[in-house]
Amino acid sequence: MSEPENPFSRAVGVKAARKIQAQRNPSQGVWFGLGMMGLIGWSVVVPTFAGAALGMWLDHRHPAHYSWTLMLLIVGLVIGCLNAWHWVSTEEKEMGDE
Repeated sequence: MSEPENPFSRAVGVKAARKIQAQRNPSQGVWFGLGMMGLIGWSVVVPTFAGAALGMWLDHRHPAHYSWTLMLLIVGLVIGCLNAWHWVSTEEKEMGDE
């Protein structure tokens, strides 16, 4: 009869499997991590800049009491952060499935 697996041995097994996977696929090393950080950074920066650019255009074309630039900058930042959060959670789920 086998003993029930405790949480510690399960965690050690998961880490060992991850190390074995990393050794089998060396392309997912440091450069993969840096590339992923860059990709996540751009997924935040692009919507933020797009929102700011659209806001500046709207401020120039349709002046108002409030700043379109500031509002759309914040909207772009929120969209970018949600995009990055979705990306990271998807990658984390894929790593957990492996």
